[in-house]
Amino acid sequence: MTQEKTVLAEAGERRRDAERTRTELLDVATEEFADRGYSGARVDEIAARTRTTKRMIYYYFGGKEQLYLAVLERAYSEIRAAERTADVDHLDPVAAVRRLAEVTFDHHEAHPAFIKLVGVENAQHAKHMNHVARLVDLNSSAVALLGGVLDRGRDEGVFRDDVDALDVHMMISSFCFFRVANRHTWGALFDRDLLAPDRREHYRTMLGDLVTGYLRK
Repeated sequence: MTQEKTVLAEAGERRRDAERTRTELLDVATEEFADRGYSGARVDEIAARTRTTKRMIYYYFGGKEQLYLAVLERAYSEIRAAERTADVDHLDPVAAVRRLAEVTFDHHEAHPAFIKLVGVENAQHAKHMNHVARLVDLNSSAVALLGGVLDRGRDEGVFRDDVDALDVHMMISSFCFFRVANRHTWGALFDRDLLAPDRREHYRTMLGDLVTGYLRK
């Protein structure tokens, strides 16, 4: 291997190492902020769990707040990416809406830390989220995707004309969020586990029926 190729290979490996380190820091920080909130989370603890240093975290992110904002941005990016890969353009409008609802259902169940992070940020009146302009664009894309499906449904005469895409997004999100966020209190009050495997398909179908039932003429 020539010296130039050796230098390029070493540079590529350093980039990969940096990406792995950054990903690991985000993974651990997500758990820390989700479990302890913004105020309770400790950068020292994140450093200890990733076997790195506080100085290294500041090198990658700049500080605790910037790390928290990076966690939030990645969390929302992941669910928006899942929606984009749903590939609903080839589905009829009713099936497409049901599919988008199922994507949110599956994502929220698989990412309880996301639910906790949203709760943390709501408790703080979204004061940190307001500093991440990209979050507005990310989440606007979800409403635009849903809006396109609703437009197709109206054009085909299967959906009501007075439906707002953001309202439908709220309906889907609220069902999926409640199911995960309120699992333990619901179980204590009613002795029913909302995440019980034997009721999963029941709730998944129920969500689709609720949303499409609301939309139909």
